[in-house]
Amino acid sequence: MQIIFRLFFVAGVGLLYIGLSLMGFDKPAIAQSQLKPIKTQNLETVNAPVNTEQVTSVSQLSDVRSQDWSFTALQTLVERYGCIAGYPDRTFRGQQSISRYEFASGINACLAKINEIMATGFADKVSQADIATIKKLQEEFATELSTLRDRLDKLATKTTKLEAQQFSPTTKLYGQAILGLQGRFANISDVLPRDGIRNVDDESDKGINLTFGYSLGLTFLTQFDFANRNLLLVSLSSSNLSLFSGLPLRDAYTLLGYEGSSNNQFSLSDLSYRFKVSDNAALIIGAAGVSPSAVFRGPNRFESSGAGPLSAFAQRNPILGLGSGTAGVGFDWQLSDRISLQGVYAAGDPANPNDGGLFGGSYVTGLQTTLMPTDNVDVALYYLHAYTNGGSLKTGIGDSVITSSSAFNFLTDAIGATLNWRINPYVTVGTWGGYTSSSAVIGTSGTVDTRNWMVYLNFPDLFKQGNLAGIYVGQPPKITSSTLEERNLPSAIGLPTFGAGGQPDTTTHVELFYRYRLTDHITITPGLIFVFNPLQTATSDAITIGTLRTTISF
Repeated sequence: MQIIFRLFFVAGVGLLYIGLSLMGFDKPAIAQSQLKPIKTQNLETVNAPVNTEQVTSVSQLSDVRSQDWSFTALQTLVERYGCIAGYPDRTFRGQQSISRYEFASGINACLAKINEIMATGFADKVSQADIATIKKLQEEFATELSTLRDRLDKLATKTTKLEAQQFSPTTKLYGQAILGLQGRFANISDVLPRDGIRNVDDESDKGINLTFGYSLGLTFLTQFDFANRNLLLVSLSSSNLSLFSGLPLRDAYTLLGYEGSSNNQFSLSDLSYRFKVSDNAALIIGAAGVSPSAVFRGPNRFESSGAGPLSAFAQRNPILGLGSGTAGVGFDWQLSDRISLQGVYAAGDPANPNDGGLFGGSYVTGLQTTLMPTDNVDVALYYLHAYTNGGSLKTGIGDSVITSSSAFNFLTDAIGATLNWRINPYVTVGTWGGYTSSSAVIGTSGTVDTRNWMVYLNFPDLFKQGNLAGIYVGQPPKITSSTLEERNLPSAIGLPTFGAGGQPDTTTHVELFYRYRLTDHITITPGLIFVFNPLQTATSDAITIGTLRTTISF
């Protein structure tokens, strides 16, 4: 009798194992029950099943034939207990192997189904032999079943916690905190004015002048339409970081990409709505955060102030900051697989009626076409037209101030191009150039021209995935010609005689940095910046800036 029982048990286990193995537990959704049994990929992950189609007869499975040696076992599991589900295409995929954890999940599902049958008053429909077999299997796979239940409990706890903590099912919060430790060495300069007398520059007469501060940005992204990806962006920013004393001519050559100060007060930096108008075109409209740099696509994929180059000059072509636009409209149109077109209109101070409001004050408008002639080459060509007041182009970089009088206003036309070539996954080379021509319209007459350029090398994933090294060499915007009748900037700050002309010398910017990824959310970026001939003045010593930027993203 004992031998017969053992043979029966072995045969029962074999039939159940065959049936469950034919279910293909290495694919999602292998069994159905009120407990919605899960499937595990390995010992570390547990995934919920995708939708399957419950079968009520084994004949509904197109890849199971009546002459198959496992047909009887499947027929028992399907038609007697409903333990097995097929795939949506009415297949069973029985040749796939399973792990012990997947087998345990199937046992648990069948036991739950049998318990359900017994609880509804149909205990006589359940074979005692089947119950005995499954109980034996439960004992054999007790460890795996316990592990699965523990994972389910933890998953349920996490789900409950997330549901309780989320403030909106459609809004996500993204953040970036930058902690900056930076400083510069003292240097001897001959600027403001260029009178031949060299002095210690920028109050750095005590050797190295260190500062430590932060820049924090919080962005709420609300997605109203998941099919068309209509997005509302709301961003708040706060900072307290200023590297130098606030002299505009000097700071324009040493400005860091994450530098700025709001006196620790939060301000609205982005309030814009982006929506698709067709499969290939999208519009953006916003009261804040609309500008050429926000609408135009950037060929250099490492433009972030928190994860890319350290200086503001190395982020992107400075002419894209022309006019300092904040509110307006823009569009992005994918003309073909390799050509796109972007356009923008942005006002500098649209809420101020004393400054002309949306259309009567400072503004910038522009077009950019982006081209991808090959899979590894990106090209952007752009044109901008701007009206600016205060005697400045409003870029904040290099010769952004183009006259010594803030009473002069200018109309400016600018053209530029950026080229980025991914030589291989680990080396990228790029360059950009920009030209502006400004005509005075209030305060005086004449024109002012500026030029800038940059070449760079990026080394993504250097020594470790997520790292980035960069070498950037360029010329910040430089006044190459000025025909203003008065208050010519190069003359006003110290050229021997007043008259038309450009800056006497050329500033060269050299930047080296290495971004190291500590974790998925934290990076540390040490770097050095050298500014040779600062303020286009050959008689001034080079400025040396050292930085240690820590970026925390979440």
